[in-house]
Amino acid sequence: DGTEKMEEQEKRSMKKILIINTGGTFSSVKSAGGLTPGLGEHDILEELKVVAKDCQLEYEDFCSLDSANIMPRHWAELAARIEEASREYSGIVVIHGTDTMSYTASMLSFMLWGVPVPVVITGSQLSIAHPVADAMENCRAAIHMANSRCPGVFVAFNRRILLGVRASKVRTMSFDAFDSINYPDVGEINAFGMRIHRELIPRRTAVRFLADTSYSPKVMVVKPAPGTPPEIFDAMVNLGCRGIVVEAFGLGGLPFEENDLCGAVKRTVEKGVAVAIGSQCRYDGSSLSVYETGRRALEAGAMEMYDMTTEAAVTKLMWLLGKDLTMEELREKFGENLVNEVSPRDGQ
Repeated sequence: DGTEKMEEQEKRSMKKILIINTGGTFSSVKSAGGLTPGLGEHDILEELKVVAKDCQLEYEDFCSLDSANIMPRHWAELAARIEEASREYSGIVVIHGTDTMSYTASMLSFMLWGVPVPVVITGSQLSIAHPVADAMENCRAAIHMANSRCPGVFVAFNRRILLGVRASKVRTMSFDAFDSINYPDVGEINAFGMRIHRELIPRRTAVRFLADTSYSPKVMVVKPAPGTPPEIFDAMVNLGCRGIVVEAFGLGGLPFEENDLCGAVKRTVEKGVAVAIGSQCRYDGSSLSVYETGRRALEAGAMEMYDMTTEAAVTKLMWLLGKDLTMEELREKFGENLVNEVSPRDGQ
């Protein structure tokens, strides 16, 4: 009886971490149609208890989807569930497929702005059922980051902790699948244990936390090639698009002679559609004021992405379009650094 009481007291003193499973490779099994999410609570939780140590784990299935099937409505529903869970748990781990993990991490960074607990998104390149999978190591990192008392949204992968809004999938088969784009890793695991660089984590505001889940899904991405017809912008406007993210050439240039994309941007903005322009290059970001090809795009009314990832720009634009903002207010907010998604420019 005494032993049971001690075990109960010890359990109560342990930090509670909620594991939310959305599917992905992590929980996949082989099927006739290929790998598909299929492992259940018992299979996953038994495995995770091995790496949890001094954490009390609780588990719930949110959905069971290949992340290619994750839609914006899932982000809003997940953010609402995390808001609710943040009142009861010390940290939250989200198991997610890798293909769209960086989009989810970016959108949750905006929707959960000011979240009071760590929210750590992880997954794997191999199912947890595979004998040489990376799933256990990724979950070990995620669980212990969730136990760190560092509030915010993060990605844990290959013994690295990345700021969620800076994470991007850069490799399809390597276990080192994600990079932190234009921003240092906020933590790593090595022979000295887990080291967290707290100065790199956005400071939480003192206001009461509420998830902000409004959004518009009507945002599209254009990656021009030489010869891309300007009419592509007109087609997107006709489809009801409210925002367009353009991955332009080099520092952010677009043609203005033949195939006048700068003129197409101007027409699009005049129709009330927000256009954000960045670079096709993954690193270093854009600087539209350097060349005429970029300056003309700015003069046409485009907003600049600077060193934001495409995933961050897309989700930030979706999130802002869900607010009751004028175009001028939207432009101002898009340029603000909200959750360390963009590096402050000179003079800011």
